[in-house]
Amino acid sequence: MKASFLIATFLFLTASLFAQDYTLSGKITDGAGNAVPFATVYIRNTTKGTSANNDGNYTLNLKAGRYDVRYQAIGFKQESHTIDLKANQNINISLKAEDYQLKEVSISAGAEDPAYAVIRKAIKKRKTYLNEVNAYTCEIYIKGLQKLLAAPKKFLGVDVQKIARENGLDSNRRGIVYLSESQSKYSFIRPDKVHEEIISSKFSGSNRAFTFNRASDMQVNFYENLQIWEGLSNRPLISPIADNALSYYKYKYVGFTTENGETINKIQVTPRNAYDPCFSGYIYIMDDSWRIQSLGLYITKKSNINFVDTLKVNEQFFPVGDKVWMPSSLKFEFTGGLFGFKFGGYFISVYKNYEIDPKLDKKQFAEVLRITKGVNKKDSAYWEQERPIPLTDEEKIDYQKKAILAAKRESKPYLDSLDKVNNKFSVGKFLLGGYRHRNRYDHEYYNFNSLLSSVTYNTVEGLALGYGGSFTKQIDSINNRYINVYGKVRYGFSNKLFNATGGITMPVGSATLNLSGGSDVIDMNNREPISAFMNTAYTLLNRQNFEKLYQKQYASASISKRIYGGWQASASAEWANRKYLSNTTDYSFFHPKGHEFTSNNPFSPGVDAPLFPENQSFKVNVRTTYDFSNRYETYPTGKRYIPSKYPTIGLSFTKAVKNVFGSDADYNLISADISKSEIPMGFYGKTSFYVAAGNFFNTKNIYYTDYRHFSGNQVLFYQGGINKFLLLDFYQFSTGDKYLEGHLEHNFSGLITNMIPVIRKLKLQEIINVNYLSTPTLKNYTELGLGFQTNIGLRVMYGTSFNNKIAGANQAIRIGASF
Repeated sequence: MKASFLIATFLFLTASLFAQDYTLSGKITDGAGNAVPFATVYIRNTTKGTSANNDGNYTLNLKAGRYDVRYQAIGFKQESHTIDLKANQNINISLKAEDYQLKEVSISAGAEDPAYAVIRKAIKKRKTYLNEVNAYTCEIYIKGLQKLLAAPKKFLGVDVQKIARENGLDSNRRGIVYLSESQSKYSFIRPDKVHEEIISSKFSGSNRAFTFNRASDMQVNFYENLQIWEGLSNRPLISPIADNALSYYKYKYVGFTTENGETINKIQVTPRNAYDPCFSGYIYIMDDSWRIQSLGLYITKKSNINFVDTLKVNEQFFPVGDKVWMPSSLKFEFTGGLFGFKFGGYFISVYKNYEIDPKLDKKQFAEVLRITKGVNKKDSAYWEQERPIPLTDEEKIDYQKKAILAAKRESKPYLDSLDKVNNKFSVGKFLLGGYRHRNRYDHEYYNFNSLLSSVTYNTVEGLALGYGGSFTKQIDSINNRYINVYGKVRYGFSNKLFNATGGITMPVGSATLNLSGGSDVIDMNNREPISAFMNTAYTLLNRQNFEKLYQKQYASASISKRIYGGWQASASAEWANRKYLSNTTDYSFFHPKGHEFTSNNPFSPGVDAPLFPENQSFKVNVRTTYDFSNRYETYPTGKRYIPSKYPTIGLSFTKAVKNVFGSDADYNLISADISKSEIPMGFYGKTSFYVAAGNFFNTKNIYYTDYRHFSGNQVLFYQGGINKFLLLDFYQFSTGDKYLEGHLEHNFSGLITNMIPVIRKLKLQEIINVNYLSTPTLKNYTELGLGFQTNIGLRVMYGTSFNNKIAGANQAIRIGASF
């Protein structure tokens, strides 16, 4: 037994010796001795490689053997070194600036630049290289770093100096605010199936958080005509080799060089119009194959990009096999500033171990991203061995300093002390923002509404106080599930009516259960088209009481669940007593000429006759939706499903049952809807739509509050949204019969406004929408809206309606928010 153990040990040690990894490291500089940041290092005829860090230092872990090591960076001549690796080696490399020669081409005055001939050939081959790889897998390392370069001491009353100090920044409020690394396994099947599994994650400043780095977010392909970078640019960006690129770019031939027997052409690209969504910089095209060898491009705020002033993208490719070239490294670098804050940073990804056209199971691609528990628990020794880009001294210090801060932040004494400070009660906080009491360690939260937001005014209740609060507690840390108990009391000082409601929301298995009940004063239109705040303002300042209210005493239960993938379903049951309320006050601050309050009955404005008698209802509703997607992301806390690129369809059925708990209502309603937001239309923006239809049948007894209501609008300010009307009366055209409703909106994403010199700085998006409604009493009501929207969702719209049966204004300006 001992002999066999010794033999096994000897074999293990021998195998370990022969399998031992060695480290190739060094520094890459230019001819003047300056560091060449993020130069690429790779082993010829393999897909093993790395990138230098910001200081030019590199490391590459390899097994013993003989290697042809290539060093390259955009703008420098490639260097090649053959090494026989038997121990750790340090090789410093000095890269020479690339000498690009001009071809012997006779160019007469006014002749076309030779760059155009190269670009035309690259455009012709674009589709070939876009589709040449049907599937691949690889390993990707990503590092992200963001730094605060300047900041004011205070901003909007917030002590920025204190926050900076607590987050490890220096006394001038400068330093690293985000540093994270990740390693992923990435799989792809054309045209758009991806699967990413994060193997390891490191986040400076937190032992529990996961990286925001995503390989999918770092995937760019300049063989695509348009680069759609959501959030960064309202408009798709045009590739320098897009099919229509010649209409948007000017090209200049810089010269050619030869690497590994390949002729590489350096082409300067500049936008024909500085304000078009186009890049500037250099693109390197290989002769004969006319593929991209590398690129160094940038885009500025002139092109109306958001959040940053300048964004640079550098990408290098290397051969994988005999014919295919794939990205070896990709780097985004950015700078920006706003309100005295200045920031900068980069994200860089390094690719290795490609496998082209592997056999992949398409079923695994339902899971787009996978992050399992423990991937953020790898120790320093692991990262020292695995990270391909060495840390700079600044990054090492940031990890060390913030590890101490993280341990402190996650301790009970620190969380208790933090809660003690934040939980201090103040009258100002209570009046304006409400009060929140936190127990972070036990994950318990008490929330109380702000007092001012709880005070409203209407002609039914007069001054009304509707004050509420809630208690939330995490009951499942693994799946991040909570229980929420909430309640509200309401009192009308004019009608002397007291109401109270409450409820609880909790997980039940994989479903969510809600139980609620009480008594409340609510809008007759259950879509609540006008907010209580806006109604208060119009009532007190303009003597217009738009909101029509009634009292509802009720008890309800609902349950919702994801059945499978994009298929969701819910069911609810509610008993309610509905009581009509009359106006009890006619007070207003001002009395504009021609403005008089109307009754609480929208169909009898001059006489406050009850719209409906006091009645009871018991109704059951079931609803299901499907969005044609089963794609999801897996996190340690559970799954997050990803919306489909196809529309979502919904089907609902409501039945009011007579004589159950004294119910008077007796009807059936079946309805269906289909919707989709922000359908990309390439360079021409995005389209959204919503269509709904329904029919009441076997209607034996129905009340106004049971009707199908619509999101109308009669005021200057409104809450935007795809299924909202601009001019429709709040209450007049609700129906207890059949209906057809449709909304179509197109956002041109600055296609036109970006052409106007002064306007383009506002980054306005042009909006066109059409709204339609048809019921037995209102046939073919149509609205057309034209306007502009800002990046933060504020919009100004001009609306006009086409239906002569409607009295009153048929055109108006509307100011809304669409967040």
